[in-house]
Amino acid sequence: MEHVPPPAEELARLDRELAELDARRAQLLTRRAWLLAALRPPVPTAAPGWNPSAWGAPAAGRPGTPAQPWGWVPPKQASAPRSAQNVLLTLGGLLLTVAAVAFTLVSWGSMGIGGRSAVLAAVTVGALAAPAVLSRRGLTATAEALAALALVLTLLDAYAVHAVAVPDTDGLGFTAVAAAVLAALWTAYGLALGKLHLPLPAAVVLAQWPLLFGAWAAGAPALVVGWALLATAVLDGAIALWGKGTGARVTACVGGSVMAFSALMVGLTLSVTASGPLGALAPGALLLTAAAAALAGAWRAPRGFARAGGVVAGLATVAAVGGVPATAVPEDWGVLAYLAAGLALTAVVRTRLPRNAAIGVLVASAVVVAGALAGALPGLAAVLLGPVTLLSDVWAGSPGGFRSALDPTLPWTGLAAAPVVLAVSAGLLGAAYRWWPSLARIAAPLIAREEPGSGGGPAGAPGAGTPEAGGAVAPGASGAPHGTGAPWYAGGRAATPWYAGGRSAARRRPSGAALRGAAGAGAAVLGWGALLLAGAVLDVPYAVAVAGETVLVAGLLALAVRGTGSGREGSAAVPVTALVAAPAGAVSAGLLSLASEGASYAVFGALAALFAGAAVRAEAGVPRAVFAVAATVGCTVLTGFAGRSLGLAPHEAAPLMLLVPALTVLFGARLRRNPAALPVELTGALGALVAVALAVPDAPFLALVLALCGVLAAGAAVRPERRPVAAYLAAALFVLATWVRLAASEVSFPEAYTLPVTVPALVAGFLRRRKDPEASSWTAYGPGLAATLLPSLAVAWTDPDWQRPLLLGVSALVITLLGARYRLQALLLLGGAVLALDGLHELAPYVVQVAGALPRWLPPALAGLLLLVVGATYEQRLRDARRLKDALGRMR
Repeated sequence: MEHVPPPAEELARLDRELAELDARRAQLLTRRAWLLAALRPPVPTAAPGWNPSAWGAPAAGRPGTPAQPWGWVPPKQASAPRSAQNVLLTLGGLLLTVAAVAFTLVSWGSMGIGGRSAVLAAVTVGALAAPAVLSRRGLTATAEALAALALVLTLLDAYAVHAVAVPDTDGLGFTAVAAAVLAALWTAYGLALGKLHLPLPAAVVLAQWPLLFGAWAAGAPALVVGWALLATAVLDGAIALWGKGTGARVTACVGGSVMAFSALMVGLTLSVTASGPLGALAPGALLLTAAAAALAGAWRAPRGFARAGGVVAGLATVAAVGGVPATAVPEDWGVLAYLAAGLALTAVVRTRLPRNAAIGVLVASAVVVAGALAGALPGLAAVLLGPVTLLSDVWAGSPGGFRSALDPTLPWTGLAAAPVVLAVSAGLLGAAYRWWPSLARIAAPLIAREEPGSGGGPAGAPGAGTPEAGGAVAPGASGAPHGTGAPWYAGGRAATPWYAGGRSAARRRPSGAALRGAAGAGAAVLGWGALLLAGAVLDVPYAVAVAGETVLVAGLLALAVRGTGSGREGSAAVPVTALVAAPAGAVSAGLLSLASEGASYAVFGALAALFAGAAVRAEAGVPRAVFAVAATVGCTVLTGFAGRSLGLAPHEAAPLMLLVPALTVLFGARLRRNPAALPVELTGALGALVAVALAVPDAPFLALVLALCGVLAAGAAVRPERRPVAAYLAAALFVLATWVRLAASEVSFPEAYTLPVTVPALVAGFLRRRKDPEASSWTAYGPGLAATLLPSLAVAWTDPDWQRPLLLGVSALVITLLGARYRLQALLLLGGAVLALDGLHELAPYVVQVAGALPRWLPPALAGLLLLVVGATYEQRLRDARRLKDALGRMR
């Protein structure tokens, strides 16, 4: 019968066995670490000629090789650095090149024809043959150096042949022939020696010059030079696409870019300067050929190069097609021809061009349109900002025309086509906004088109998984991206989910709704600008211009109000744009109306009414606040106009300016916590600041305005949500008004007027503190103390007698001691500050005398010593400051 121990005994036995196993495992791990250290060979530190085989060590992986621990990496053998080899080869090649040049230039003339030929042939053939031998033996770096020498020698041979054999030949023509021959030679040489990296790029560089130099040597016109540049660029493009070697392809890409740009510049210059349509046909043919070549390269190029090729092709096409009619119309209207050609490029969406190339063409179309719009910006800026000059002479009289109120130096006749450009662009964007679903269906083939080599067949062929290709479509998608009933370009947002390909399409491209909203916003802004600029170009009468700008502001407000709260996706772009443009247009219209008194009242009154009505109709909080603020500004300006019409001086009109702030206080009390209440009240406060600024030159009126502002602040303090700020502001304004009034009345004893206010205020504060011990001392005693201490301090600084400073200092000392005794922050700080300033006033003459008697070096030295002491005891001073701050914070 088998004995089964109790569970407790069995558990104790298992714990003992596990402990023994852990101890044994630790011993084995320690021994293993020691063995690994013993088996690891030391890092060799002998001379570079050290060879492990000399020690009789077996090769790695053979029998007898000791097992290496896991993760152990054998030390690398020392080898000569490649940098030293490159330096030596470079120096050797340079020395040989210098010797060859010296020989050609110095010793060439001392040899006969036979000697010259023999030396040239021997050295050149040797330099060309040596790299082949060296590259077969693996000495690639040496072969590259000798190949560079051979390249220089072939150039020197060409120079020597021209200098001796055919010295009378034209230099440019000979250079063209020599470049062609050398390019062919080095191309064959590089293809024969495929391991060398230099010959093929050198051949590409040499191939850039034969056609260009040949055209120059023949005295060809600029158009022929352009064709030569274009042919060279086409050759470079072919090499970049099908050439052998990365170096040759990169060199061809760079050279082709330079040559193509030069050819395009030649064609564009000839097209722009052509005398007529017939003269623009030949440069147009050059530009169209360049566009075709760019598209042909973009068909097979990678993504970035394909898009760049599409951009170049689009711009070249616009320059070619638009240049012909542009020469037949006046210079100012030529931009319309280019604009029409640029807009015609959008038809690329219906072609079978690869997607990236088509996108590049569309980018070129956008660039052309943006350039045409940029030409209209100076005139539009002059219309908007030109009336600023009327601020210097308000109500000087109505000008005869619109331009008279703007910048007269601007060439308005040269901007005749600018309104048309803006109007055409606005119309097209508006049409896109209105018929966006149809536009999305037209562009659908471009969106769904796949690039060559993407796994979806040839360019433009439907890819797998699309209805056109007969592939399977996700259920419920109908060919659209996952999770939406319409593709992104038709207004949908979601696309391929993360589990079907990574990021969502919303992160890869803008949504269709956003694009549609951008089109609508652009149409609104451009249409507004077209109408403004048309009035200036046509120089409409002043009254028509003022009325027209006001009507445009009304239209923008209607557009902004209509779009707020609509809740449609993507519809926010249009109302937000109108919300920004409406105040800008209102500012321009208001400035324009300053030339006439009647126009000023009419425009600002209409603007105030329009913005007020828009604020009432708006549903969203931000537009309502913006409209309400604009209406408040308009009313404030109208009150200023009223003062000017009544013939009041600026300080006399200041109380009248407080009418709008008073209305804003009442308006805020009515709205309470409406989002528009606070912005309107802050705008009214800014109007009150304007009134204070107007009253500054006259002290009695300033005191009156300050007192009225205090009344308005006290009225706002009645509301609990405004009380924390408005109450203190009202007290400060009342006190400041009192001081200004006393100063205006030239009162020499302000205490006679301030003490009757201070005593009741302190009594009221004392009673408040008895009723509420937690009340702040600033609320209870601050206004009463400031009402007397601060005016007395101001008078004491100009008082030559000693009685007032003494009495003020004693009073401030008593107040400071009381504040310290009863832990009242207001008494301590106010009393201490007044005491310090009063003492400084009394000691100032003596301080000046002592400072004049001291050496000039002593004050800087004392200041530096003080800084050293403070820096040395910085931590202690910081702790003291924190303790002082905490002590003040604990006071009431």
